[in-house]
Amino acid sequence: MPTLPTSPLPQTDLQLEIAHLLLIDIVGYSKLLVNEQIESVQELGRIVRSTECFRNAEENGKLIRVPTGDGMALLFFRSPEEPVRCALEISHQLRENSNIRLRMGIHSGPVNQVRDVNDTLNVAGTGINVAQRIMDCGDAGHILLSKHVADDLAQYRHWQPYLHDLGEYEVKHGLRLSIVNLCKDNLGNPNLPEKLQRRKRRRQSASAIVKPIRSRWPVFMTVPILSAIAMAIGLSTYFGYSRLTRPRGAATVPSEKSIAVLPFENRSEEKANAYFADGIQDEILTRLAKISDLKVISRTSTLHYKSAPENLREIAKQLAVGHVLEGSVQKNGDEVRVNVQLIDAINDSHVWAETFDRKLTDIFSVESDVAKAVADRLKARLSGREEEAVVRKPTDNLEAYDAYLRGLAYTLKTATTTANALGAQTYFKKAVSLDPTFAIAWAQLSIVDARNYLTQSLQPTVALREEARQAVETALRLKPDLGEAIWAKGFYHYACLKDYDTAIRYFEQARRLLPNNSRVPESLAYVERRRGDWERSEQYLNEAEQLDPRNIALLSGHATNFICLRQFAEARRKLDNILQITGDDVHAFAAEATIAQAEGDLQRAATLLAPLQLGIDEWGALAVQTYQAILERQPAEMIVRLRQLLANPDPSFGYTNGEVRFWLGWAEDVAGEHAVAQKSWRQAQRELEPFLTEQPDNEVLIEDLALVSMALGDKARALALCERTMAASPIEKDAIQGPVALEIFARVSAQLGEHEHAVEILEKLLSTPYKGGVCAPLTPALLQLDPMFDPLRNDPRFQELAASSRSEH
Repeated sequence: MPTLPTSPLPQTDLQLEIAHLLLIDIVGYSKLLVNEQIESVQELGRIVRSTECFRNAEENGKLIRVPTGDGMALLFFRSPEEPVRCALEISHQLRENSNIRLRMGIHSGPVNQVRDVNDTLNVAGTGINVAQRIMDCGDAGHILLSKHVADDLAQYRHWQPYLHDLGEYEVKHGLRLSIVNLCKDNLGNPNLPEKLQRRKRRRQSASAIVKPIRSRWPVFMTVPILSAIAMAIGLSTYFGYSRLTRPRGAATVPSEKSIAVLPFENRSEEKANAYFADGIQDEILTRLAKISDLKVISRTSTLHYKSAPENLREIAKQLAVGHVLEGSVQKNGDEVRVNVQLIDAINDSHVWAETFDRKLTDIFSVESDVAKAVADRLKARLSGREEEAVVRKPTDNLEAYDAYLRGLAYTLKTATTTANALGAQTYFKKAVSLDPTFAIAWAQLSIVDARNYLTQSLQPTVALREEARQAVETALRLKPDLGEAIWAKGFYHYACLKDYDTAIRYFEQARRLLPNNSRVPESLAYVERRRGDWERSEQYLNEAEQLDPRNIALLSGHATNFICLRQFAEARRKLDNILQITGDDVHAFAAEATIAQAEGDLQRAATLLAPLQLGIDEWGALAVQTYQAILERQPAEMIVRLRQLLANPDPSFGYTNGEVRFWLGWAEDVAGEHAVAQKSWRQAQRELEPFLTEQPDNEVLIEDLALVSMALGDKARALALCERTMAASPIEKDAIQGPVALEIFARVSAQLGEHEHAVEILEKLLSTPYKGGVCAPLTPALLQLDPMFDPLRNDPRFQELAASSRSEH
């Protein structure tokens, strides 16, 4: 069944310590037969445990060992020499007694110890992340060190001859590392790793293109020649790249009229005023974004950067902009100081800078003055409507504006949590209560309510939907030409009414008023995929990513498109982009795991899910973990975990508690605890039913009740609920939710003896793009693994479906 969006758990202070890490990986592991994989891992374990370094560290309680599926991580804590000596011992034993091929990476850095879902000790932190990147660069036989470790070893004469500096390279997630190769007594691999060779060749090739032009032709020839080369490269790039991997119209050279507004530094003595600095930055960015002659990167792509970063050119390159605006805000009582500077990011030169000292009552004039000055320096042409939008004062009530900025700060948080949803809603309500004429606050309240109704971050009640309607109608009555209000109207029709044709009309109107707002093409993309136009949805997502290239939610939505289409390689690329921005995104790891499950690779899925520590507010990812245990048919540990989470259910999670309890019953049933499972399902039904009165259109809730009724053997009730949700969202009307309703019907039919209906539906679903009723869209591999389809195992038609390798759409 569809699952709720997830969000990270509140984090406590991490207990970091410095570890000296040795990461070990079996090269070619995935190409081995399953029994060969098991034998290799067992043999590696025996070799590692026999080394003197390992035994000494373990005896002294100064060792942590963590399995990684096709290798392991060893954490030493006394000296950086320990992992190096251990690596050499392992290499020596491999040379003498084994055919296993390993690569190893060594680094010293901070880690923190955590407990995974099995209550097993695990580790996290930048230390292990960097060690992983170091190891990933190597080939079979390599022992690669970070420069940090090599510098420590170089202090000792006996290590110096064996350390070979390979230089600095950019590795995964954009990290730049200096890498050193260790070779001693014919141990290690003296060759430059193939990955680093390729990167070196690319750098040499890039420099070789330019040098002959400078040396062979007169200066007056240089410009036309470079222009011709640029045109040739641009044409070959445009026609050569896949439509699905490169945003259409992506520019090679940033426009002079492109800009990113980086987070403003909060210089107030009260750190709680950070929301105010964020709000000023966002207001300036919003005003600039309404100028169609500019390209303005959305705030969701800039919030990951520092206020005044050192690598400004690299950031500009990542965002494809020619200019960057930096700033700081200092608020002291009713006095405000705003410092801003506009920087040409290509040559790292200052274009303009100014300090504004104003009373709080004049803060709107600062935002307008900065936006006008930047537009003037970038030589942007403004229409009369755009000039009015840049200087428009949203409210005369400073208290209402303060509440608005606080609400805005919640909407800008990356985590989609119930707490963030409530925070945004509460402050926007306060803003409009203090100033009922505050049009943009009304629009933001409607957007927050409609999004919560759609994503179910708050319970999707009729009252919530009605509040969204009243808020947007108020905003449009106050300011009929407000772009945000027009977009909010479209979003209400999309999220609350499923009136997609009307939603598109409003979104297209909003595009003209909000030319740099990535949320508008993103919204169009989501409407088009609901209408089944996947190609147009892809076009809009690419357009949105040009304006918002590092927006995690947008990249996740793009990955979802590819998962729906079962284009799993493309989905992984988008998920990798997310992990390049933030290396610990729970959503990305869970989505990667669903892909692995859909491909039948349960071992990879287990590796991805093992480190995740999840609660019910992370139910989307927790459901993937639970499904993994069910697919493996080893749910005992997951049963314990779910029982712990449900021991004291949080009422704020609403019907989700009942949904989790259904999954607990499913896991218990797979484990053979049939009577206990029946008890869990009866309790799930009692917890779910009361919500149906206030949420009669909640399809997820209805599908949950259908599955519970199925589990309890109430065939008539289960089929009636399936009919209800299928009638509400037929595939012809909704290409995302419609097939989900069909999948639930297929599951119910399979379990309750309607095998012919089940097989017919499954045959249709395997060739239909959709989001997936449990986790990923059904595939032949999932049909083979999922216990819910066990009643169909002897049906020849089902056997044919489960044995097929098709994934067309």
